[in-house]
Amino acid sequence: MEPRTAHADPPPLEVSILSGLPRQVPRFRVEVASPQDEAAYLTLRRDVFVGEQGLFTGDDRDETDDDPRRRVLVARTPEGRVVGGVRLAPATAGPDIGWWRGSRLVVATGARSLGGVGSALVRAACAHAEEVGALRFEASVQAVNAVLFQRLGWERVRELDLHGTPHVLVRYPVERVQRLVDATKAPLAALLADLGGGADTGAGALGGAGFRGDDGAPVPGTDLVAACDAIVPSMLERDPVWAGWCAVLVNLNDLAAMGATPVGMLDALAARDAHQAQRIVSGLRAAATAWGVPVLGGHTQLGVPAALSVTALGRTGSPVPAGGGRAGDEVRLTADLCGGWRPGYRGAQWDSTSTRRGEDLRAMGSFVARSRPDAAKDVSMAGLVGTLGMLAEASGTGAEIDVAAVPRPGAASVGDWFTCFPGFAMVTASRPGWEPQHAGPATSAACGRLVAGAGVGLRWPDGEVTRAVRDTVTGWGPA
Repeated sequence: MEPRTAHADPPPLEVSILSGLPRQVPRFRVEVASPQDEAAYLTLRRDVFVGEQGLFTGDDRDETDDDPRRRVLVARTPEGRVVGGVRLAPATAGPDIGWWRGSRLVVATGARSLGGVGSALVRAACAHAEEVGALRFEASVQAVNAVLFQRLGWERVRELDLHGTPHVLVRYPVERVQRLVDATKAPLAALLADLGGGADTGAGALGGAGFRGDDGAPVPGTDLVAACDAIVPSMLERDPVWAGWCAVLVNLNDLAAMGATPVGMLDALAARDAHQAQRIVSGLRAAATAWGVPVLGGHTQLGVPAALSVTALGRTGSPVPAGGGRAGDEVRLTADLCGGWRPGYRGAQWDSTSTRRGEDLRAMGSFVARSRPDAAKDVSMAGLVGTLGMLAEASGTGAEIDVAAVPRPGAASVGDWFTCFPGFAMVTASRPGWEPQHAGPATSAACGRLVAGAGVGLRWPDGEVTRAVRDTVTGWGPA
């Protein structure tokens, strides 16, 4: 993070607890800077970068110091003395698009013998960058210090010359999307191979020929499409009414992604007692009423741990597949940007549906059926990027997202929006020039493309492409 001081050794291993010795007092602590800390940090920068290294004349302040979005982290001794610091801020003016830079990493001359101050500040900056939703985090560091960043897992990008001194652009590999994909979707092909989720793509495969890995499954010999989703048990305990609502929402979204008109639902409900069951059922009923889709029957069991799954049935004579895309297709996101984070699920669940009128819900739900894209998938557990990765995988392609073009609510960071469950959001792919129908209150925008290869890249305004998903998502391959 340009410019910085000489190498700092990794901190010694803390062994006091394991050995039974009295706990050692930390030699420094990294914290978010107070106004007083920031003043001390600026003074330290001037002492090192102007006085000691001669990289600047008079002062090293720049426009980033005036950016109200910046964050400054400092290392402080137990006595309160600031002995190091670093700042991070968005790399672009205007709305934060999830591209951040670290800079002005500095360690006081007398503190370099403490060991690990620089490394601790870099690690803390990485954690804070992910906290604010960054999906790209970079720094320009003096060439002699690039090895420190590489030891900390940063990637070397290119050589630079700044302030007349050799520098290297380094990039921290933000793995947020890949971690989500690995946790939610990567095991599927192996787990479901015995059910026809492996190499078999014939009529006996999951979903049937051409629909493996889709949100719903066409019922052979009929115009019916069936979809089934379960709710995470912890959600039933924390917010049972919302869990009942979401059980309807996610299943009707699955039908909507295939262009099917919903006709009814079945539920399988388990609860520890009648009170819990009643709250879950009230959420089911409210959602079924809002969308105008009846619950036709199901099964209920009491005296057991809470569980809920819903099966939804819809009709269409020509289901829209997730695997209908091809390289060169335009990717579009159609999403409801109204609403806000569900209480207790900030950064994970965006509630855009619970206050919508039924006619708006149905207008959004019929978007794919009326528009007939070549491929479609609703954004669910894997988030926007992971869902696009599944659509691309089913289509036998890779994908790129133009980060700045993605429709996004102002209250959501890029990192959160790209990885959350967004209420109503459809990813579609079609030949260039395809014109979608009106999506009711949802916002629709072209924001990427399918490309040759595999995985998902994020394309930034400077033309750089960073990898968000390295390879296929589920391992099923093309549908």
